[in-house]
Amino acid sequence: MTHPPRIGITTYGRNGEHRFTLPAEYVDSVRRAGGRTFLLAPGEPDPRGWLQELDGVVVAGGGDLAPETWGGAGVADNYGVDAERDATELDLAAAVLEQRLPSLWICRGLQLLNVVRGGTLIEHVPDAVGDAVSHRLPPREPVPHPVRVEADSRLARTLGADEPSGVSWHHQAVDEPGRGLRVVARAPDGVIEALELDGHPELEAVQWHPELSAADDPVQQRLFEALVERAALRSRTRN
Repeated sequence: MTHPPRIGITTYGRNGEHRFTLPAEYVDSVRRAGGRTFLLAPGEPDPRGWLQELDGVVVAGGGDLAPETWGGAGVADNYGVDAERDATELDLAAAVLEQRLPSLWICRGLQLLNVVRGGTLIEHVPDAVGDAVSHRLPPREPVPHPVRVEADSRLARTLGADEPSGVSWHHQAVDEPGRGLRVVARAPDGVIEALELDGHPELEAVQWHPELSAADDPVQQRLFEALVERAALRSRTRN
């Protein structure tokens, strides 16, 4: 009997009511693609141990990485900084790359990937590129904008499109890409919107939030379908 591939999704840190949370759209998107979901909460003593039970991982969005994790100065617009989540996900990210686990890195997740590979971040996008393109509406609301994807990229093949519309919800972004990372998509203002890692075809990383529009946009849902397909292949190979 074939079981659905097991997909772990990282959650937000502890909120003011001491609860771990995650927008349901992440779970819905993975389930629509045929995956079985498991939530990965910060503070796990051995996050690498999760990977013994999983076939794939979604590294979800959320608050800012602490500036000290990558050498930033910090800005007044920093929010949601969570040392517990940072520590858990930095350890998890390194293990996902080492074990070549199928993975999808979204918004904060893409920034985390870049930091793990030694890259840097733009601490507040409007300060760096202006506001010709809105990447987030005040106070912190998502907004769609076009994305230009490199036609020869794995991402373009996954999406089946090289000019999708992504739902954006961020004020930080990749500045200097880390080791082995290739920029494969940008917003019209030049902000980096997707990365690929040399030699890691099982990985996809986007700055926008595909889960927010995937229910109605097959192009965005395809990111989750591709992840589950790769995870299913890994599961069959491992078993």
